[in-house]
Amino acid sequence: MTPDTPHRPTTMALDKRAQRNILIAMLTALIAVIASVSGLNVAQQDLAIDLGASQGTVLWIINAYTLALAALLMPIGAVGDRWGRKPVLLAGLALFGLAAAIAAVAPSAGVMIGARVVAGAGAAMIMPVTLSVITSSFPPEERARAIGLWAGFAGSGGMIGLFVSAFMVDVLTWRWTFVLPIVLVVVALVFTALYVPNSSEGATHPFDTVGSVLSALAIGGLVLGIHEGPEKGWGHPLTIAGLVVGLAALAGFIVWERRQAEPLLDLSAFADRGLASGSATLLIVFAVMFGIFLVLFPFFQAVIGWSALRSAAAMLPMAVAMMPMSTVAPQIAQRFGSRRTMLFGLSLFALGLAGMALRASVEGGYFSVLPGLVVMGLGMGLTMTPATAAITETLPAEKQGVASALNDTSREIGGAVGVALLGSILSAGYRSSIEPALAGLPRELAEPAREGIGGAFGAAAQAGPQAPALIDAAQHAFVDGWVRSMWVGVAMALVAIVYVAVRGPVRAHAVDAPTPTNEVTALAAD
Repeated sequence: MTPDTPHRPTTMALDKRAQRNILIAMLTALIAVIASVSGLNVAQQDLAIDLGASQGTVLWIINAYTLALAALLMPIGAVGDRWGRKPVLLAGLALFGLAAAIAAVAPSAGVMIGARVVAGAGAAMIMPVTLSVITSSFPPEERARAIGLWAGFAGSGGMIGLFVSAFMVDVLTWRWTFVLPIVLVVVALVFTALYVPNSSEGATHPFDTVGSVLSALAIGGLVLGIHEGPEKGWGHPLTIAGLVVGLAALAGFIVWERRQAEPLLDLSAFADRGLASGSATLLIVFAVMFGIFLVLFPFFQAVIGWSALRSAAAMLPMAVAMMPMSTVAPQIAQRFGSRRTMLFGLSLFALGLAGMALRASVEGGYFSVLPGLVVMGLGMGLTMTPATAAITETLPAEKQGVASALNDTSREIGGAVGVALLGSILSAGYRSSIEPALAGLPRELAEPAREGIGGAFGAAAQAGPQAPALIDAAQHAFVDGWVRSMWVGVAMALVAIVYVAVRGPVRAHAVDAPTPTNEVTALAAD
């Protein structure tokens, strides 16, 4: 083997035991990353008290991780392709585990934010590599099922993280929320070191440093602006700065990449219907899903009156429906075609949303939303796997790190957009619905009640005999705002359905000729 020859695993030589060990390594690493995105959401009040942090600082503790992760996905995915996916993954796991340990004992909010930024950087070294290792290591007949498992855990990992974190917060303290990620990282480190083969692009052309920096600025700026808009206002300097930097860097990235012989991301690949429809589908699905997470927890806690742990447990039926469907989705796609499978999954997804929008009520409680959650989970499981496969199949085997990063970036941007859009619609609907009930209240009580259901509960403590009526009005106003946001989610799902119907994948992808060292899956399509 010459120095310029890439080290790739011979996928045909992987036996069942080797495949299982690789999956254990990749899925445990993936769950550690995904669970950490949402885990601290249930500990916001405890973080504020223990660290003496304002609400804005607490939000930075939570969002710093997501911001660093989203910004670095594309550059680090390319680094793994070029210099080796296994060493990047091992370094990322070590960095992530160290940052989680520091966060668990952080004495101040500043240390916590720094640890979360470092953890986000480590997560960016882990998340795209987990998928690219699977696509570069598994033979075609096993790869689709492995991608299905990856997609299922990627979609449900957030719910698992919420449940475990809620248990830790209720039973122990918020600092124990970092135990699960640390344990998963240790398992992933051991299995990666022992069983995961290394693979790389082995290219000799210069690394696209300018494109990497521009992509980080573009994604980081856009995610920052979208996150800060609902909290600080769309006219706030930080929001405007993030959006302006993000859009300017995105324009620069497009211009730069189109002029490069060996770009970080070949933008002409978006002409491929599979890549374009897969990216758009994941962006929309995760936008709606993250928007639902934003809404459901207050619904369970403030409207139904459940604890954080019980509220997290109430999300699990969605994960239970999603994960097995993700696993069987490749067989369904092989028989009926990727486009039809995605269309059916999106239709179930929209149907579940519409069911919640029609049935959700204060009086109906949990069972007014449970059927919709289950149907949504089935639809997501059926949609995510072929959408993910469509992205990874479009780019050649040596660019699987970039393909995986593009897949992950679609999810992260979708999540940020969903929280901002559906959260804003929820807030506007809540305010307009509760307004008549505030007519007779003093201004010092009406103002916080108008801002949100949490403020209404705080105002009710000082409202005397008007408290029950105020709480009832706030609960019904919250559900009214939620219903409006769900109908917007239905509209977004319908847009995805139309797009996939018109521009969805219509053929199997064949970027490279299949060989034992450079294979590309060819799932049957229409």
